[in-house]
Amino acid sequence: MVTAIAARPKTSPAKPAGIGLLPGPDPGQLIDPAGRPVGEAGRLPAGEVLSELHRRMVIGRRFDAQATALTKQGRLAVYPSSRGQDACEVGAVLALRDQDWLFPTYRDSVAITTRGVDPIEVLSLLRGEWHCGYDPYQHRVAPQCTPLATNTLHAVGLAHAARLKGEDTVALVLLGDGATSEGDTHEALNFAAVWKTPVVFLVQNNGYAISVPLDKQTAAPSLAHKGVGYGMPGVLIDGNDAAAVYTTVREAVERAARGEGPTLIEALTYRIEAHTNADDATRYRESDEVASWLRRDPIDRLETYLRAAGRLDDAAAEGLRAEAERFAAGVRERMNADVALDPAELFAHVYTEPTTPLIEQRDTLLDELRDAEEAQ
Repeated sequence: MVTAIAARPKTSPAKPAGIGLLPGPDPGQLIDPAGRPVGEAGRLPAGEVLSELHRRMVIGRRFDAQATALTKQGRLAVYPSSRGQDACEVGAVLALRDQDWLFPTYRDSVAITTRGVDPIEVLSLLRGEWHCGYDPYQHRVAPQCTPLATNTLHAVGLAHAARLKGEDTVALVLLGDGATSEGDTHEALNFAAVWKTPVVFLVQNNGYAISVPLDKQTAAPSLAHKGVGYGMPGVLIDGNDAAAVYTTVREAVERAARGEGPTLIEALTYRIEAHTNADDATRYRESDEVASWLRRDPIDRLETYLRAAGRLDDAAAEGLRAEAERFAAGVRERMNADVALDPAELFAHVYTEPTTPLIEQRDTLLDELRDAEEAQ
């Protein structure tokens, strides 16, 4: 006998309330590249929110630079920089409520630290110590996802389960433009739309899936346009506008919490650094292209606005830089300390109850290490 998981929502997902399915012709902005307010004034976040967005981006940028330096020093095995995508990393996370969940990718270390996770625990995966160095339940942050798009299904599964249990929980899943070409994303979008699952899909479209440009992945007018095929709203925004990212994600979270279903958001941004320290980005993009995006820096944009609004001056800006330096220094000091590794941990948490072969393998390794130590 098969029991239905839950009754399918009677409201057609093809007609979400209060919002259209198709994105606008141009990326939505609330603060333009020159730092001027544009668009609907009522959607611009409050001044204190904008100040916090700026503060977190300054700290996040310095953390990102420090992690990149640690990789060059051999303290990290690999590090995927998110420099240039700062507004997406910070704006989306600050838009979440405490009870919501974040499902990040390998490039979202700044997003995870913004959520409050210890930066050393964030970097432990990239250091090769643990598969996930933090407790996902403590901060409601899923493990960083290295395989493309698998986190989309995880987010939908958690959000659907929360909905069945009557919990007020929304899942935000971060993915890149490359992940939208994966079958997992199709399955996640389709299920979420049919079951009106409380999920927000934020695509950080930085133009390249490693070296593959967007026009080699899709012929769609935009990735946001794909939402209509699933019956969910697609929203196209300027991903270097922290205010637009924050407001759009916040509105999508509130919409999902009201039971109106998922939203697909495409944020146009750019990855300034190489894909990882193992990538040579000069092989597939020109320096002039990078320079053009450097002029659209999300931190400079918001700083210009805050200065014009009287919410930031030279002294406050210097104070922020000093705070960011202290944060980076703490990360550097703790990451430069040698870690005491216990080889027995390789066999922990593999099974709830260790199997006989696993115990034998552990004992064999420990015996060999002990004999080697005694022979020295």
